[in-house]
Amino acid sequence: MSVKNVLQAWDYIVFAAMLAVSASIGLYFAFRPGRPKGGNAEEFLIGNRQISAYPIALSLASSFLSAVTVIGAPAEVYLYGAVVLLYTIACLFTMIFTWLIYIPLFYRLNIISTYEYIGRRFGSVVKCQVVFSFLLYMFIYLGIATYTPAVALSEVTGINLWISIITTGLVCTLYTTLGGIKAVVWTDVFQICIMLAGLLALLIQGLIHAGGFEKVWRIAERGGRINFFDFDPDPRRRHTFWTTVIGGTFAWTAIYSCNQAQVQRYLACKSEREAKKAIFLNWLGMLGVTITACMCGLVMYAVYENCDPMEANRVSNNNQMTPLLVLEILSYVPGVPGLFVASAFSGTLSTISSGINAIAAVFVEDIIKPNWKSWENSSDGKKTLISKLLAMIFGLSTMVLAALTSLFQENVLQLTRSIDGLILGPILGVFTLAALFPKSNAKGASVGMLVSFSLCMFWGICAQVYPPAAKFAKKLKISTSECHLLNATSSGSTNVSSLLTTMVATPTPDKTTSIFEDIVALSYGYYTPVGCLAAVLIGLLVSMVTGGAKDVDQALIAPIFHTIHKFIFKKEPAALLPESGIQLLETAPEKLFSTGHHPSSLQNERLLTAPPGN
Repeated sequence: MSVKNVLQAWDYIVFAAMLAVSASIGLYFAFRPGRPKGGNAEEFLIGNRQISAYPIALSLASSFLSAVTVIGAPAEVYLYGAVVLLYTIACLFTMIFTWLIYIPLFYRLNIISTYEYIGRRFGSVVKCQVVFSFLLYMFIYLGIATYTPAVALSEVTGINLWISIITTGLVCTLYTTLGGIKAVVWTDVFQICIMLAGLLALLIQGLIHAGGFEKVWRIAERGGRINFFDFDPDPRRRHTFWTTVIGGTFAWTAIYSCNQAQVQRYLACKSEREAKKAIFLNWLGMLGVTITACMCGLVMYAVYENCDPMEANRVSNNNQMTPLLVLEILSYVPGVPGLFVASAFSGTLSTISSGINAIAAVFVEDIIKPNWKSWENSSDGKKTLISKLLAMIFGLSTMVLAALTSLFQENVLQLTRSIDGLILGPILGVFTLAALFPKSNAKGASVGMLVSFSLCMFWGICAQVYPPAAKFAKKLKISTSECHLLNATSSGSTNVSSLLTTMVATPTPDKTTSIFEDIVALSYGYYTPVGCLAAVLIGLLVSMVTGGAKDVDQALIAPIFHTIHKFIFKKEPAALLPESGIQLLETAPEKLFSTGHHPSSLQNERLLTAPPGN
């Protein structure tokens, strides 16, 4: 990159203020008046299930969108068009599935960790497989989420890369460790407001700079960027209506139904009804930020229609285009570029804090509690201290993961381009088997998970060895007709691509391909459906061959299944409960649930008296 812009004093003040407010929220929840001294682990991890729907909704949206949306989405629209906006439709379908299937199931089981449910349903072996996959996913993702936006901003703005990573990492670790889930949720609320403010500042000034909305839309249409209705059924095409809606529905469902970082948030709601409300309010928040980010992409194309920054050597990779646009059209307004930098790092903070809290919950509930016999007899203060120490360790580890990402650079990015589909797809398959197929058993789930995970990883590796042809990527035309191409090449810049624009390998020029190459050229959008369906089909087949599950506790099957069963067959499903109501009332809670989280007396009463479909 030939020129590096430098932020001014007001920009650093705005950025520092964002970090200070985030830290202050954590300190408030750690030392607020009336807070029980020492607290307890459940309060730290899920806020004693007393958080309302509105902050949870904004927290869900904030942690999911992250810096990928703030920095990557405009560049994605610039390069591939606004078809990615269809992901909001896929997300709406996801909210419906989560509302119908997973919230009623998880909330009524009174669990903290989603993988605790898998342990009850399929046993410890399958639970270990799923927990390992989740931890692998989170550690890789947190490293990428920490490093990628930081390096993009440092290359354009002049912010020191490692000072920004260490500062944000320490602030995030501080408020997550001290304040727990409540600090995470309320800082997420603040941070999504900052994210939206930064994008709106860019959008409004961008529209003024480009000549208004009508002109921007007209230029985008002329450049082929308004491409919502591409119904090409070819599964190798990178983005079409089908890959975004179908693939996106599976991908978002995997995140909202079985990713602890998201599920833990709506399990912290006051009631099941509040959790359902939070899911739909979350979609509205995501819709607002995503539409704003995509409109910024159309503005970017209007500004650079005839002078692509990459071809002009003004930036070294696509991820730096949004910061470049900010500095070009907003640099004359004191503090506004700093607002956008704060917006990008707010996305990073919300993602990291959610991940830290989720990993801590999984370690406590799924690793420490089952294997440490004296855990239940430990004091609340000791449990809380251990939970906080875990959160601190994982928070500090994100900086180490970012450093490892910088060392491996392109190789790590190639490994993680399609991480959501390759890892979360098989996990979604196991949860689907558990929730909707009562006859599926532990052997089927274990084999299905193993085969699906191996298939997805093999597919992902082959996609790097045999990159898809250029005709499948459909990168839209760009122009340099009105700009002078610089002869100087970028020196010392890190070769890191956008998380959104490098979800699959860089396409190669068109050439004759074999059947095998055509198969592995499958769009990344279909990775999650393939992984999920492979786990389900193989799991059902193995379950059938091995005799299926017997005497499954019907409380472990999604309530929607009972409702549909009752509607079709006009009767209750067989073996509703393993014992009679009187026996259950006389049974010790430890016999019902071995994890230590027991339904309240009211929940037990509902379980015994209410029809399973209600």
